[in-house]
Amino acid sequence: MLPYATTAGAEAALGRALTGAEAAWLRYSASVPDHLLYCHNVAILLVIYTLAPLPLALFELLTPRAVTSPLKLQPRTRLSPAAFLRCYFDTARVLLLTVGMLSIVSFPVVKMVGIRTGLPLPSLGEAAAQMAVYLLVEDYLGYWIHRLLHTKWGYENIHRVHHEFSAPVGYAAPCAHWAEVLILGVPSFTGPAIVPCHITTLWLWFVVRHIEAIEIHSGLDFPFNPTRLIPFYGGAEFHDYHHRVGGQSQSNFSSVFTFCDYLYGTDKGYKYHKASIAKLKTVLQRSLV
Repeated sequence: MLPYATTAGAEAALGRALTGAEAAWLRYSASVPDHLLYCHNVAILLVIYTLAPLPLALFELLTPRAVTSPLKLQPRTRLSPAAFLRCYFDTARVLLLTVGMLSIVSFPVVKMVGIRTGLPLPSLGEAAAQMAVYLLVEDYLGYWIHRLLHTKWGYENIHRVHHEFSAPVGYAAPCAHWAEVLILGVPSFTGPAIVPCHITTLWLWFVVRHIEAIEIHSGLDFPFNPTRLIPFYGGAEFHDYHHRVGGQSQSNFSSVFTFCDYLYGTDKGYKYHKASIAKLKTVLQRSLV
């Protein structure tokens, strides 16, 4: 909760006039306790999970196969509307219970590491720099946790739930065992713990990370996807291969970028797969000449 309830009090404390964004934040948060602001994460997560994959699901369900098949990474696999709904409701329930409970019990840690709710708001440059750090930290820690989940015990007892979708769709991105949801919260929160931020940046971080997870699980490879411009970004094709191989996969563990798989040699299967596809295409083109 902010220590001042009026614009005049906030401007006196800052020694300057409030920006439009800061004035809006003051109006919204002045009387809201900090722990309730932090619990906004739950609502934000459920809204993003509900709305972000919806256009992808409608595209796959309502568009003729002649249009969707060239874009699908595994065109032979199609989910029914009932399967989409089952995935959504089962996953939403797990997210609500796990993230909801975690938000309640983790608030003291959030305050301890220095996540702030007051004024001033962070600049765009500050927020962008923090987001870059969070992506790199999450990607590195997530890589090793993902590899551990592919050990025999980790996969059979926890990670196999996520791999029920060998051809993933956007709604399957957070579909996982409740323990995995909690475990993967560690790399997501480590960045903000190392480089504390404003609560609004934390919200933005969770939004960006969740949308990225939906994108790489979409099962669709759009030719003009702007994420192709991001250096070392894996994308849907990179992660789809991991799901296609399934429980035996020892390739493509990274969640965002590709450099960990390159550095530790866990992209060899994917490279072989890509080379085989390219060779097959070349043979077919020559046979048609």
